[in-house]
Amino acid sequence: MWRAPAAHRGIVRGVCNVPGGATDRFLSVGADKLVKVWSRSEGSVASDGTPEAVATYSGKHAFAAVDHHRNRSMFATGSSLIEVWDVDRSEPVANLTWGADTINTVRMNQTEVNVLASSGTDRSVVLYDLRTSSALAKVVMKLSTNAIAWNPMEAFVFAAASEDHNVYTFDMRRMDHAVNVLRDHVSAVMDVDYSPTGHELVSGGYDRTVRLWDAARGHSRDIYHSKRMQRVFCVRYTQDNAYVLSGSDDSNVRLWRARASQRMGAKSNRERATIEYADKLKDRYKHVPDVRRVLRQRNVPTAIKRASQTKHDMLASRKRKEENERKHAKPGSKPRVPERQKAILGTTSK
Repeated sequence: MWRAPAAHRGIVRGVCNVPGGATDRFLSVGADKLVKVWSRSEGSVASDGTPEAVATYSGKHAFAAVDHHRNRSMFATGSSLIEVWDVDRSEPVANLTWGADTINTVRMNQTEVNVLASSGTDRSVVLYDLRTSSALAKVVMKLSTNAIAWNPMEAFVFAAASEDHNVYTFDMRRMDHAVNVLRDHVSAVMDVDYSPTGHELVSGGYDRTVRLWDAARGHSRDIYHSKRMQRVFCVRYTQDNAYVLSGSDDSNVRLWRARASQRMGAKSNRERATIEYADKLKDRYKHVPDVRRVLRQRNVPTAIKRASQTKHDMLASRKRKEENERKHAKPGSKPRVPERQKAILGTTSK
């Protein structure tokens, strides 16, 4: 295990690796206004045995997020503004801002590599073009966005983890509505990540659960929890699409299977054929009520179950109130708003 004690003065707000596989470097940012580059193989070691940073960059504001470009020696940091850095220069090469006092998240698109997304305390999600150092589009949500993840297979699609208990997927070409709304969490969603295939997502929330989603559906296919796990602040898929990592408030990092019932290790031809046959049967008869009930059955903590029921009752009451108001209002004065547009207050394009 590699460890760098006292790497930053104060809290470490963000960590990201340098993509490409040719190096083991990674970056860290903290409240001490420093960006540090680390390496297990290249970095020197102090006299007391603690590793030292390969490079250090000093900023003017406390950093809250960092992300590295896919194939260029460039990275972006978020603080009171977005700063784009070249690793060969000591000062930012570009400053990006559009309204937010503090930037919570910065994510570079790993497919359309000239696009960068950010979210801020003003409840906005903003897209920038790195070629012109200018903004592309901005969408303002009802509540703030805690995390953003780009789909690795669909260059224009990204997911946003929101404070309103939902995960929204957007197409950057049409930001006036969400492509899908994933709505099973009962508290704020703190982080979200796409699988390497782009067909699934994982999210972690303040409700102390990790949920796995089919990107095309609105409800989670699985939920992970444990008695000791507290609020989940970060989640990631492994690159082999077999495991999920979660980091929670109890100071633990947990490793979960992406498919809870899937056996790990080598399988014989007979075992593989049996598993494939069982999957075919489940897919064929999933519409049968008893089979559907068994496939959807999940044991969740009592607190989560009660919160889910309370949230269901609140949403039903709100919908009933809207229908009553619509019945007694002038025809056409209260149009129905699609669920995929309710959380969006406005959009702006440049």
